[in-house]
Amino acid sequence: MLQRVIRNLARAGTTGVFLLASLVTAPSTQAQDRFVESYTLPMTAAVDVLPLAAEVRDGYERTSFKHWNAGEISGDGCNTRAEVLLSEAVDQPTVLAGCKLSGGRWWSYYDAQWMTSPSSLDIDHVVPLAEAWDSGASQWTAERREAYANDLGAETSLVAVSAASNRSKADQDPAEWLPPAEEATCRYAAEWIATKLRWGLTVDAAESEALIQLADACPGSTVNYEPETLT
Repeated sequence: MLQRVIRNLARAGTTGVFLLASLVTAPSTQAQDRFVESYTLPMTAAVDVLPLAAEVRDGYERTSFKHWNAGEISGDGCNTRAEVLLSEAVDQPTVLAGCKLSGGRWWSYYDAQWMTSPSSLDIDHVVPLAEAWDSGASQWTAERREAYANDLGAETSLVAVSAASNRSKADQDPAEWLPPAEEATCRYAAEWIATKLRWGLTVDAAESEALIQLADACPGSTVNYEPETLT
């Protein structure tokens, strides 16, 4: 596997080689402070790092992933959903009692739509809960599944998008669904890969092939992630 990664880095040229050196030897200053390495790879190389395995849906229930919880900011009255909305707002909403949001404006990048009502947005798990279950989360502790479902530690894990685009996606992977806005394709593929690598999730054969094709269609795109170490 490492040889395949090196070949793809070589295809990326000098920048790719530098990225490999950074990956192996030098975590970022911020990552050193948190004792977590951050990784940056060309998308073609990142796809090669993903472990391949068949998906297993047995036993899945959405309630196996507790969400939304109280979020990162203790005592503010806002749950994870509200914190994502506040973080991603282009124009900030008014925060009323009980963290009810009023007004504001958001860009739904899946379908290139401006949204002006919090209720018209869903918080999408970039890699859906069912897909995570199929790809390894069935073996996790309840604590790790809750952390996954409320992951505010990476911008690529949760995203505010129009309810219509999120519900058209459902639990499909990139072999089955891509954002309707063509300009969103490379970003979405990079965020999907980053989330799977962050959480140590696998890909199945059809998904892997789709990601390889997407990586080839997105030259110059990179994948950035920090592995989640919670067990």
